[in-house]
Amino acid sequence: MNPLVEEKVGFKAPIVMASLGFVVILFFGFLGKEGDVAFQLSRRQDVIQLDPIIINAVLLGIVSGALMLLIAVFSTIQAVQNKRTPVWVSAIFGLIGVISLLGWLATGNSVPVAFIAGTALVLAVPIIFGSMAGVMSERVGVTNIAIEGQLLTGAFMAAVVSTITKSYTLGIIFAMSTAAIFSMILATFAIKYLAQQIIVGVVLNVLAIGVTNFLFQQWLKEDGENLNFPGTLDVIRIPVLSDIPILGPVLFENRLTVYFALIAVPLLWFVMFKTKLGLRARAVGEHPLAADTVGINVGRTRFWWVTLGGAMAGLGGAALTIGNAGAFGREMTGGIGFIALAVMILGRWHPITASLAALLFGFSIILRVWANQVSPGIPSDFITMVPYVVTIIAVVGFVGRSRAPKALAQPYVKG
Repeated sequence: MNPLVEEKVGFKAPIVMASLGFVVILFFGFLGKEGDVAFQLSRRQDVIQLDPIIINAVLLGIVSGALMLLIAVFSTIQAVQNKRTPVWVSAIFGLIGVISLLGWLATGNSVPVAFIAGTALVLAVPIIFGSMAGVMSERVGVTNIAIEGQLLTGAFMAAVVSTITKSYTLGIIFAMSTAAIFSMILATFAIKYLAQQIIVGVVLNVLAIGVTNFLFQQWLKEDGENLNFPGTLDVIRIPVLSDIPILGPVLFENRLTVYFALIAVPLLWFVMFKTKLGLRARAVGEHPLAADTVGINVGRTRFWWVTLGGAMAGLGGAALTIGNAGAFGREMTGGIGFIALAVMILGRWHPITASLAALLFGFSIILRVWANQVSPGIPSDFITMVPYVVTIIAVVGFVGRSRAPKALAQPYVKG
């Protein structure tokens, strides 16, 4: 395509927005359940208490649908002018849709806003770290299908080492180190031996599953109390900040793994897009020959970024065990590594947008549990599929064409 020709925006986003707006106003509004819903903004133990917001569920559905349709009109105007709908507008659109869904589910009950948001963040942390591992690997041109195995390895080591040594710090260090070594195997085969990266990643995933299953069955189950009972990290409450309504319990009253994620995401963004180190990494992933020409060691750069990405995934594995579950279970990742790959692509290989996409899946997990309590008549499978449907809609309607790094999965031979 001629670069001088302006790309046509199209009307996908307005059409998707209008369709969702009609769904909300019809099914959550006019055909919704009669009754009030209370949005609880404060918990009983909070220092600052805010009165709950009580609103009729049908009215909420109608108002939400109407606002979504107005945003769809704005998006249409933008498309007519060949302008993309701003990301913040799409975010507001999604937030309104989430509020209407929660109100519909909790008709006649209450919505614990801080609890749902905080739990969604905790459950999203392993996915966030996995997606960061993917970003770090693929931005330098190495396809990382082995995130699932890296997470699983980190989860196993964090649980076992923390139990044996009675030290969470050592558990986290061993989790990150072992997953980093695991990633070195991928980097070595991909960079030195020019192996097919997807095949190597799949083999490493199978290897991680096989080894951890064997050790769990033959070793951990024999003496779980002394080998696989680490418990969880203590909740750290930051004074003053944790007293802020809603945001306080979500962001400033959490375990160490959550704080690590909140720091790692903006830090990775800064390093990757605001420093010379990140510029070199992105150059290797886009134009390795040009990078080599100006003196950048392509192989070394790729090796260390993939290795550090594995360490990041290992920290995500630790978040699964000592940061949440309190013990290791067979194949406990359950496909989280592949979800991390999906949110990385949904976030266009960008740390911040990928992390926001990861929150959608964290929200889906807590939504399934909470919805079964407040609306037991609704099939749990329906609730479970909502975020995945939303993800497909987001990819088709809002994300548009997603461009991977140009040199992704392309081996580089110097000279």
